[in-house]
Amino acid sequence: MPDELNSKVRLEIGHVLFLDIVGYSKLLISEQSERLQQLKEIVWATEQFRVAQAEGKLLRLPTGDGGALVFRTSPEAPVLCAQEISKALKTHPELPVRMGIHSGPVNEVSDLNAQANMAGAGINIAQRVMDCGDAGHILLSKRVADDIDDYPEWRPHLHDLGESEVKHGVRLHLFNLYGEDFGNPAVPGKVQSAAKLARRSSRAPWLIAAMVMALAVIAAAIFWQSSRRSVAAATNNATPQPAAPAEKTIAASEKSMAAPEKSIAVLPFENLSSDKENGYFADGVQDEILTDLAKIADLKVISRTSVMQYKTSAPRNLREIGQQLGVAHLLEGSVQRADKKVRVNAQLIDARTDAHQWAENFDRPLDDVFAIQSEIAKAIADQLGAKLSQNEKAAIEKAPTGDLIAYDLYLRARTLSADATSPTRGRHKLPEAARLLDKALARDPQFLLGWCLLANIHALIYWEGFDHTPARLELAGTAVQTALRLQPDAGEAHLASANYLYLGFRDYEGARAELALARRTLPNTAQVFEYTGYIDRRQGRWEKATQNLERALDLDPRNFYVLQQIAGVYDAQRRYTDEIRVLERALTIVPGDYGTRIYRAQVEFDWRANIKPFQTTLAAIFAENPSAASDADDDVGLALCERTSAAAARALSHYPRDGVVNNGVNFPLNYWEGVVARWEGDAAKAQSAFGAARAEVAITLEKQPDFAAALSLLGMIDAGLGRKDEALREGRRACELLPISKDALDGVAFAVNLAQIYAWVGEKDLAIEQIAAIERVPSYLSYGCLKLQPQWDSLRGDPRFEKILTSLAPKDQK
Repeated sequence: MPDELNSKVRLEIGHVLFLDIVGYSKLLISEQSERLQQLKEIVWATEQFRVAQAEGKLLRLPTGDGGALVFRTSPEAPVLCAQEISKALKTHPELPVRMGIHSGPVNEVSDLNAQANMAGAGINIAQRVMDCGDAGHILLSKRVADDIDDYPEWRPHLHDLGESEVKHGVRLHLFNLYGEDFGNPAVPGKVQSAAKLARRSSRAPWLIAAMVMALAVIAAAIFWQSSRRSVAAATNNATPQPAAPAEKTIAASEKSMAAPEKSIAVLPFENLSSDKENGYFADGVQDEILTDLAKIADLKVISRTSVMQYKTSAPRNLREIGQQLGVAHLLEGSVQRADKKVRVNAQLIDARTDAHQWAENFDRPLDDVFAIQSEIAKAIADQLGAKLSQNEKAAIEKAPTGDLIAYDLYLRARTLSADATSPTRGRHKLPEAARLLDKALARDPQFLLGWCLLANIHALIYWEGFDHTPARLELAGTAVQTALRLQPDAGEAHLASANYLYLGFRDYEGARAELALARRTLPNTAQVFEYTGYIDRRQGRWEKATQNLERALDLDPRNFYVLQQIAGVYDAQRRYTDEIRVLERALTIVPGDYGTRIYRAQVEFDWRANIKPFQTTLAAIFAENPSAASDADDDVGLALCERTSAAAARALSHYPRDGVVNNGVNFPLNYWEGVVARWEGDAAKAQSAFGAARAEVAITLEKQPDFAAALSLLGMIDAGLGRKDEALREGRRACELLPISKDALDGVAFAVNLAQIYAWVGEKDLAIEQIAAIERVPSYLSYGCLKLQPQWDSLRGDPRFEKILTSLAPKDQK
């Protein structure tokens, strides 16, 4: 036997960087050569390449569209080289390069030209890792990620993508490496596709995480979606179940009941620091104690939204607060932070008698603040006789982060996101909150709540249409995958998983399953029941929706927003007396709220087609505060029901210049200017306005051709432009993409839009058939809308249309 065949193969570990040019085969031959030469020059210019080459520790393996570099120095060498290449490629957009890195066994061989070469599993797997990426990605195998995780400078840039199947059924655990100026933060298409497939068969594996403390952000999303814009603007709150009184209504929760003995509310702590900016810190101390207590199943703990209404330094009537919140005990305190020390005072009070049951001062180094919070929570549980499981005790003792600067950035981001209560605010505040969180997570990559809040913010930006792109959704996915990797069993993770499925994919059954898991470790989290109610509503389960929202209200009795949502449930079912009662209760919490006062006045519009209460309320608001116009009067569709040019002009002047987001798509001012001009008979002005609106919506659809909300809006615009065939195709396509059977809220909204399209293009029969179908399900297309809105004028006098009106009219008007 020849000696060369008799010798053993000598294996060593090589650190392999594999890279290629995406779309190389589609280039012209001349372009291929040019691109390869550019890539070669960039790679050879990197410091890692030059050093390893000089030391004889590098082997180059060319391929048709890229190549492999085998470093025999350290596992960090190919990572540093990839980072250098990626930074250089930022100035070469014509070079879409992807990279994969793996450390594994390689053996040196000679090729047919007697040149040194490398083979082995290390080379093959590096190529498989690279194959999973898209342009700009630097993907790492788990082995490499584990190796460089010991270097603190790399940890913030490592993002777990989980396992993916490659060729021949092999599964690889991948990590995405990126930073501000290198890599690609989006989840690779192949990984995303695998994740979606896995989600259909099993809800658990890669579903992302978010946090309880940031749920006001999600509430804002749903609030904007269900805000009472005109039906033509595709209002979301519509439903597919016949109206029927629920067995239990909001009246039951309004009755005075004895508070459970093991019930408590943690009131906002007073900030005694000389620096008032430390108010963020005081809020954080209070919120951490509340969060710890809320994890104890043996207690009833009131949610943050309700207790934050008592944030004032004025003397508190504790008995009254206890009654309003339905609890037997209250915890209040103060926080003083100076230099590197903190003093926390806490005292437990029996709200029924004003008696002090327990009090203690804590003077500690600032770094001990989280330990103080845990001690207070355990002391309160002991005072109330609550039983703690081992898991609950461990959860309470776990600090959210060890970096107080990261925690401060997180608190500021949370405050910004919670204040994003309207599309105008959200458009500006949410991106700023995300930037703060990026800084916090760069300091502490293990900060679960930071990752969760970041995921929620990106998902909300996507849902609300500020950036409704796959790239934005992938940012959310990256953040939540990291959170789930950090604490896969955390209740906050499952709650966020529900949020991601809801906002990112409209996967309501998947979200419902995740909420059930979240409830196991978050027994006092009102949002679990709240979001279950929203899912019930979208699926047309109206009794269940009411019950779950009421359960949320029991844990969050001063939640103004939840009361509005319950009112919306009644409105869709045309249960107007119930709706009035709930809105009046909401006004006892925020008496001067302009939106709720208008909402209350609109009940008479919906119920009796009476526009006068709306006019009277609007005039009163203007008299109280002329600057409130933009908050109270931007509903052009409702203003048109007044049937005066002055009312239409007034509403247009108050409509936001940059439009209003509904269903994730922006309804530009030009659209409403076109609607008003059409009603006034100014064809030229209508054409101009609709044309401008069309150009804006077309840009969105170029990027997302199957975006149902944008298609539905474009259909109405084309109907206004007289483009009948296009309008019908677009309106019908939107309804096909998101039918009522799939989503009771948006599905009905798009169905209403299609009815308007039919009416505007002269298809009277189809319009009436569409309206008749809509009116058989709960809907915000009310008697008042059909009676007074101008878009239905072409149908008036038709016996079929008048019959629908008669069926909806209140008994005293039939």
